[in-house]
Amino acid sequence: MPQKKKKYTKDSTLAEVLEDPKKRKILEKFNVPCLTCPFAQIEMNSLTLEQISKFYDIELEKLLEELNKD
Repeated sequence: MPQKKKKYTKDSTLAEVLEDPKKRKILEKFNVPCLTCPFAQIEMNSLTLEQISKFYDIELEKLLEELNKD
């Protein structure tokens, strides 16, 4: 049986998204600076996409749309 595709939401954490290397490229495309930030490395399991989007003025809906493609 095929594995169910993960659906990302505003409540998905940065750690969840980074489990998939392809998704990391999408975060880079949206200029998410948290990927190399030492503070984010500590907070990764609790930092949500919604929080990151608000803090860095990223369009959350567009980010989620890209992450949930394919």
